[in-house]
Amino acid sequence: MAVILVTGADGQLGSELREASKKYIGYKYIFTDKEELDLTDSEAIRQFISSHKPDWIINCAAYNQVDKAEADYDEAHTINSTAVGNIAKVIRDSPCHFIHISTDYVYSGNGTQPFSEYSIPDPVNAYGKSKLEGEKNALLHPWTMVIRTSWLYSSYGNNFVLTILRLGKEKQELRVVNDQTGTPTYAADLAEAILTIIMNVNRQQIAFNAGIYNYSNEGSCTWYDFALAVVEEAGLNCKVIPVSSEEYASVARRPVFSVMNKGKIKENYQLLLPHWRDSLKKCIRIIKKKIKK
Repeated sequence: MAVILVTGADGQLGSELREASKKYIGYKYIFTDKEELDLTDSEAIRQFISSHKPDWIINCAAYNQVDKAEADYDEAHTINSTAVGNIAKVIRDSPCHFIHISTDYVYSGNGTQPFSEYSIPDPVNAYGKSKLEGEKNALLHPWTMVIRTSWLYSSYGNNFVLTILRLGKEKQELRVVNDQTGTPTYAADLAEAILTIIMNVNRQQIAFNAGIYNYSNEGSCTWYDFALAVVEEAGLNCKVIPVSSEEYASVARRPVFSVMNKGKIKENYQLLLPHWRDSLKKCIRIIKKKIKK
């Protein structure tokens, strides 16, 4: 029985992987967060991996406070880069497969055509830089798959969708930037994709091809479009007002355009990617059910 270790299991993606694992039976899952496994402690990682002998590691652990990272780069780098390197070093001489989650923020954010995995990285903020360094460390292990994703949301954790739903009930108006374009990604879809890849590789239906991959839902929108869709799907009586990035000042720069080309992951692993609007409907239905409980 293959053993799958999920780090950062209490976050959005980790929580969705825990939920999705109920359908992907036949594996032994180990879900850890920083309390169970400190990824900044290389000796603790060595002992844990030696004891549990995972066949797959899915690293969802991340420092994702984009604005805070500008003044707290050391901590962002420790979690997003050094910790990743710790994992890669421990498993480097083993056949363990490593799936590391990264971000669209490693791209420059300039242009009008979707970024491919071959686009030259040029992050515009400290968070993106720390994630790019983490990718480099992850790829030191030859059996590594880096998945860059974007605008991740879920019914779990803290994210844009849950924030808009909360503020939409509290306020009559919301001001949201309309000059940053990307693609929302439902974490449940990404979790399903990851476990589908693992299942198919283990059954030898698909070859495991290491390297960098982009994954998001299909389509694109601005943050304003996204917020408007959340309000509409939830049936909230709240007006969403578009504003420029200059009007909505933030500490860290954000990419102006971060739409990604997902052709590589679709072709290599035969995945069907839902449109972001369809996945948003699913997520909001789940959130409403949770509220009723």
